[in-house]
Amino acid sequence: MLEQVVNIGLSDPKSPTNVGSVMRAAGCYGVNKVFYTGTRYDRAVKLNTDTKQASHQIPLIQLQHLLDNKEDDVQVVCVDLIEGAIPLPNFQHPKKALYLFGPEDGTLKQQLINQADAVVYVPTKGCMNLAATVNVLLYDRLAKSADFITDNALIQQSRDNNNRVKVKNTPIKSN
Repeated sequence: MLEQVVNIGLSDPKSPTNVGSVMRAAGCYGVNKVFYTGTRYDRAVKLNTDTKQASHQIPLIQLQHLLDNKEDDVQVVCVDLIEGAIPLPNFQHPKKALYLFGPEDGTLKQQLINQADAVVYVPTKGCMNLAATVNVLLYDRLAKSADFITDNALIQQSRDNNNRVKVKNTPIKSN
């Protein structure tokens, strides 16, 4: 089976809240590494929303350019509201991907778009914030994958310590 590689690249993020939330999503969805460029985040580096301490298990690495150190077999996927992009519901995720996201108050540079293997967007009315977009993208990847676990052991391992609720009735079957 081909190894899955999922890396996230953040272009000049400004909000420690968003980066912390991206790190939490990275932990939830099994991201290998998170890269970022720029200096704005470093000025406000407290990961106040990384409540699961994902930054202790997943490297958060500053780069000069988001494509520095990219492995040759990893596909670059830009995620932004870019004219001509593929709607996320129609996109097939590569096994090895570096997903690039623009800053909260801007967009990815044309140079990155030109070097991408694919450009996708989430078809919403208006734009979501950075962390929300990362979560939606990673959930979409999971939902389209055959490699996810769907059992009570995962629920027991993942839920909050205060959650011991169980379904007593037979749940409605999904298609």
